Amino acid sequence: MTLKTLKSVQLPNGETLTYREREGGTEKVLLVHGNMTSSKHWDVLMEKMDPRYKIYAVDMRGFGGSTYNKRITGIKDFADDIKLFVDELGLKDFALIGWSTGGAVGMQFVADNPGYCNKLVLLASASTRGYPIHAPNPDGTPNLEKRYQTLEEIENDPGRTIPFQKAYDENDREFLKLVWNTAIYTKNQPNPEKYEEYIDDMRTQRNLADVYHALNTFNISAHHNGLVEGTNQAKDINIPVLVLRGDRDLLITPQMAEEIMEDLGDNATYVELEDCGHSPLIDDLEQLKEKIESFI
Repeated sequence: MTLKTLKSVQLPNGETLTYREREGGTEKVLLVHGNMTSSKHWDVLMEKMDPRYKIYAVDMRGFGGSTYNKRITGIKDFADDIKLFVDELGLKDFALIGWSTGGAVGMQFVADNPGYCNKLVLLASASTRGYPIHAPNPDGTPNLEKRYQTLEEIENDPGRTIPFQKAYDENDREFLKLVWNTAIYTKNQPNPEKYEEYIDDMRTQRNLADVYHALNTFNISAHHNGLVEGTNQAKDINIPVLVLRGDRDLLITPQMAEEIMEDLGDNATYVELEDCGHSPLIDDLEQLKEKIESFI
């Protein structure tokens, strides 16, 4: 099915969010992307999902075509934007699929706003206890003994923020591809034309350090995550949740998936995606589609 061109909606908080829409039946699905991406990266799934689904894919604040008038300070800011977005569109009774950072946003949204979502799918999602951002060792590996504490530390991170931001600013496409091929597209890659479009899309991001800080401080569990106390909101997620993680995911550890399962309890079902990394959309779209559609 063909996708409509990018649309936009102005929020009461002064931000404008752009989104993609695919016509379909009466079952509504909202897609929330991750870091270094936007609604663009959902294109392959949107094209393949069953026609019974009416699909919306939003660009979060500071990504894609959306504005970034006010800096976010935490994952909750993104979730609050989603609430304003779905209210403007009149969306209710929908399934939400959150990928990576989008999974954290989805969990926060569902915990804060009962009665909107009927199902939640967490695809390669950050944990209920956040995603720790560590300083690098001299060899580039993360120093697990030195977790960043502040936004300023993350802004000056020589291992992640500074080189990635430089690649955005200088259009260093080979560096961005190297990063993605090393960490995400470890098996399959998008076709060359689509890959170039994805690189263009990555470079629209205007909030890189802010997102790292938001992930580092996110915690809706009942536990202290080593940096901040949890808000204990995971208990407020009372809809069915599907937790998907590729068995080759280099970014989301098995422990992060286990934390989600522990914190969400009986509401959550865990499914491991076979021979998939952090982007099952590219590694095995059919397997991903089947797992999602059989759940929602």
